Amino acid sequence: MSEEKPTGYRRVFAVREFRTVFLAHALSLLGVIVSEVALTVLVYSLTGSPLLSALTFALGMLPYLIGGTLLSGIADRYPPRRVLVLCDLLCAGCAALMALPATPVFALLALRCVIAVVSPVFNGTRMATLTDILGDGDLFVLGRSLLRIVSQSSVLVGFGLGGVLLTFVPARGALVITVCTFLASALLLRLGTRRRPARGDGGSALVRYSLGGTRQILGDRRIRALLLLLWAPPMFMVAPEALAAPYADEIGVGVAGVGLLMCALPVGTIASELYAGSALSAGTRARIALPLASVTLLPLVVYAVTPGLVWAMLALALAGAGSAYTLGLDRWFVDAVPQELRGRAMTVHTAGLMTIQGVGMALAGLAAEFFAVSTVVTGAGILGTVCCLVLVVEVRATAHIAPGGSDDVRERATELRDGADQHVTGG
Repeated sequence: MSEEKPTGYRRVFAVREFRTVFLAHALSLLGVIVSEVALTVLVYSLTGSPLLSALTFALGMLPYLIGGTLLSGIADRYPPRRVLVLCDLLCAGCAALMALPATPVFALLALRCVIAVVSPVFNGTRMATLTDILGDGDLFVLGRSLLRIVSQSSVLVGFGLGGVLLTFVPARGALVITVCTFLASALLLRLGTRRRPARGDGGSALVRYSLGGTRQILGDRRIRALLLLLWAPPMFMVAPEALAAPYADEIGVGVAGVGLLMCALPVGTIASELYAGSALSAGTRARIALPLASVTLLPLVVYAVTPGLVWAMLALALAGAGSAYTLGLDRWFVDAVPQELRGRAMTVHTAGLMTIQGVGMALAGLAAEFFAVSTVVTGAGILGTVCCLVLVVEVRATAHIAPGGSDDVRERATELRDGADQHVTGG
């Protein structure tokens, strides 16, 4: 009897290098979460300022745009393993400086910025490296999905565990744990992944090389359409999360309701990705990608009737479930980006995603100053759905554009009719 072949996510875990990357990702994420909680507590204890305490979270998102544009060339210009290891070591060094008793508040915030600038370069390089480890077919899609699931799961348990940790360990002591997780990640990546050459030639200055790559990426109509469709739903979906506390107050469910509202969306996202990745074929995931992207924000419209806690949670979980559309778009995106641009493209993707969510949070908060929270979330659902429909039309319109800008009408027409790339089961 022949040995049963692994299916679904089991196929990805069968790849030794991916197991290393997955474990390193989990460790890095643990370090980031612990540092965010510890820094918030530490800055508040040193200053007594809620503004500076909150700023530690904002500084974890705002510098993404800088690192994702000015430094994206690092992902293609240097061997990926070297970039990943050095990024981890740099973050470990920053965390070590934060843990020193003599480090003042302004230095803590500056070091937080450094880690945030490095993060998109690290994440973009890791995403591009996944195509080397898993190929650019369905295995890449599943591997990318698993990393997203870990990130979403951290929202559910990470901050709670960080809070529990700080009841036993002082804030600076918790930062030592962050140092250890980054060092462990660096060691895993150094010993557990292969050395691969740089993707690009890097003939020009780094900033020019980075900006040139960004212009190429955003100047390509197909890549731009896919990026915008990957960014748009998260931008509007953060509205109910950012306004969870005032909405809980609006419907009178208290502090416990805030936590439940914030958990509902990631629960839906995790459940749908696990189902889509394990139970659906690559072709099916591709066929449902655009329909799902079109309707994923529609459940937010239920806020128009100011639903109670249970109905709001169901709407958020359903909206999160629509995020499974990314499994189809991930494959199209990596197919559309030339090999020599992948590191920069993945870095721009990561930076744009974080930045656009920060913008979405800010706009939702601003709108809530003038309108009821239920009205703001409903508006986000309607406006977001309109934007997604426009972008879906654009993605369909660019389906005939082959990678590199040449046309292959027959191949892309087949893809559009079937809803899946003809090579989608490869890899």
